[in-house]
Amino acid sequence: MSFRVFIVEDDEWYGEVLKYHLSLNPEFEVFLFETAKECISNLHLKPNAVSIDFQLPDMNGEQLMEKIHAYNQSIPVIITSGQKDITVALNLLKKGASDYFIKDDSTKDLLWNSLIKIQKNNELEEKVESLTDQLESKHDFEKSIIGQSSEIKKSFKLIEKAINSNINVSITGETGTGKEVVAKAIHYNSERKKKPFVAVNMAAIPTELVESELFGHEKGSFTGAVNQKIGKFEEANGGTLFLDEIAEMDLNLQSKLLRAIQEREIIRVGGNDVVKVNIRLIVSTHKNLAEEVKNGNFREDLFYRVIGLPIELPPLRNRGNDVLILAKHFIDLYAKENKVKPPILSPEAKEKLLKNHFAGNVRELKAVIDLACVMYEGDKITPDDLTFSNFKEPALNLNLNKTLKEFTNDLIQFYLDSNNKNVLVVAKKLNIAKSKIYNLINSGDLKI
Repeated sequence: MSFRVFIVEDDEWYGEVLKYHLSLNPEFEVFLFETAKECISNLHLKPNAVSIDFQLPDMNGEQLMEKIHAYNQSIPVIITSGQKDITVALNLLKKGASDYFIKDDSTKDLLWNSLIKIQKNNELEEKVESLTDQLESKHDFEKSIIGQSSEIKKSFKLIEKAINSNINVSITGETGTGKEVVAKAIHYNSERKKKPFVAVNMAAIPTELVESELFGHEKGSFTGAVNQKIGKFEEANGGTLFLDEIAEMDLNLQSKLLRAIQEREIIRVGGNDVVKVNIRLIVSTHKNLAEEVKNGNFREDLFYRVIGLPIELPPLRNRGNDVLILAKHFIDLYAKENKVKPPILSPEAKEKLLKNHFAGNVRELKAVIDLACVMYEGDKITPDDLTFSNFKEPALNLNLNKTLKEFTNDLIQFYLDSNNKNVLVVAKKLNIAKSKIYNLINSGDLKI
């Protein structure tokens, strides 16, 4: 596609020189006009850039620039002039000129380079626009969140309400139900879609680093802070900040998060300057936040700030035939990515899928289908190709002949086995001192 350039120059000879020189670039389509009026009457041709001589017979360069920008503010205007007064140049640049050149032997080369720069910026903007359009299409919520069940359609209605407003959103649901997919669908279909979407997994950040990760830090604010760092709030400015698994956030840090959300401003660690931020907040958790508030694990005032529009995603086992719709989608996706013919699901395979509990929800289903697409032979996926990982909880042995002490030890052992031998988690769940658990381990009454 050609890059259309207007040259407005009343010196016929000089204008032809510029036109000839710029036309040597095969990507430039150059038009030459001698008056401002001619330029204005041809703006419907949509020039990508306009070069103006400051002194024209019917108006000066500043006046013509104002006319061009009144027609289309985004058209870059370059002004050439015989005037060497720096104040004139600064004034024109301040009022929106892309460049200002004094007419001499180097003008045509300077003009060439300036137009190349504008062309590259335009190409970059077009790529960004194209990528944004692709993201919008990719995150069209009725395409990215597959299903026809009444349960998922309830979620669709709430997602649509979230898209059409700027309210904070809280997404709940079991692990693997697609909470981040929903968050992206909301962002990329909202008025903030051209701004950043920044996701933070609160469960994956060590407690001592959360403040720096969210709010940033100044150089030298702590050991290892060799440079200033921009936090996620600033990174998401103008767009959406997605805090995944927010219930895992340390209680002591929740007050700082509350202030940032409430005041829409942050202070970097080790700094004093207040930084204003404009973000839309979306949070998610697999826990019941209201219960976390009751149990003292989540601040009540923060709860009311983040709850916004609540969207609960149903587990896959409650979505009926959506299992088969999603399975077909994942088969087609696998086939496209691997450039193979998609297999079909046999009736027996469909029945096996519908009977499975899918504790890992949509994420588990995708893993099962991906493996089946590797393992099947012929043109059908059979029940033998479907492999499920059914994780079983350790059983609690309630032997009525045991003593109270033995019962207590069995209960603690059960919780240790169910929580990856994490003493701190078990102590918190059972409301006992961690030292008691360690003593029972040291004495041999518990195994770890």
